[in-house]
Amino acid sequence: MALAMVQGPRASLAAVAAVEGRLAGHHRLDAVRAHLLEKAGDHEAARAAYRRAADHTLSTPEARYLRLRAARLPPPADGSTG
Repeated sequence: MALAMVQGPRASLAAVAAVEGRLAGHHRLDAVRAHLLEKAGDHEAARAAYRRAADHTLSTPEARYLRLRAARLPPPADGSTG
């Protein structure tokens, strides 16, 4: 996240991709990716990543929070439910 503050969310997404092999399937990786995608303005991809993170956490409150983050994103431009 510090990298995102300095170089922007796209640079951080590249850093996340670099460690993905070791952390693949971990809900926190998807949550970080979702946050960065949201900051980059890619709301559709962020929504999917938040939902993926929510599906993989064992914490009910955390899953609820992640789903809420996904739901609060602006709707897709084409009007679909994403």
